[in-house]
Amino acid sequence: MAAAKMVYGVPMISFAGDKFCVPYPVELIVKKNQHGLSDVRYEVSDVNGNLLLQVDGSYMTLYRKRVMRNSAGFPILTIREKAITGKKWTVHGGVSSETSQLLSTLQRSRFLPMKTRLDVFLPGSIDEDISKFQVVGSNSPSLSYRVYKGDTIVAEVRIQSPLRF
Repeated sequence: MAAAKMVYGVPMISFAGDKFCVPYPVELIVKKNQHGLSDVRYEVSDVNGNLLLQVDGSYMTLYRKRVMRNSAGFPILTIREKAITGKKWTVHGGVSSETSQLLSTLQRSRFLPMKTRLDVFLPGSIDEDISKFQVVGSNSPSLSYRVYKGDTIVAEVRIQSPLRF
């Protein structure tokens, strides 16, 4: 296995494929479209309006499922959450639910009203109790998320929402 390429002092991490990795920061625009009471669709575009990703799914079922698709509509990965617990998600390649296609498992580590923390576990880890990444979100003063590998930030999302009256 080749050594990970270093970018900004941090190794590039390919989770769903190398074509989703770039060696520079990227500004993305996420639009949420609600369809009915339970169906939601997200569209991720670059600043020029080029569609990059689509995520759709339902959250009013026993097993919540979201499918991420590329711009042509082909499935990249599927995220499933057990609605009863609301604490654990599995991520599989494509639309599979097979163990061989498992990319990661996410688990909510604690519940705080103003802060979210998810531990990300990769399959085949030597110690399944130690997460490889942590996603930390804050609702105050603005909505933001950071992805950590150890103490190093490897990704950051800041959500800017315009005031609407």
